[in-house]
Amino acid sequence: MNWDIIEGKWGQLKGSVKEQWGKLTDDELTEIAGNRDKMAGKLQERYGWTKEEADEKLNEFFRDK
Repeated sequence: MNWDIIEGKWGQLKGSVKEQWGKLTDDELTEIAGNRDKMAGKLQERYGWTKEEADEKLNEFFRDK
């Protein structure tokens, strides 16, 4: 899915994102607001992933949305 679309639908997608990555807080999800770079950064912080790992997980998750 295109990240412009994700940003536009962020309110609808937040619940699914929270389900997938439960370590992210509601405040962090609000701060991310569908921004790919912010999302990857928060996933790196919370899960200890490299940038490449975070990007791969994001691509996998949003490919089907």
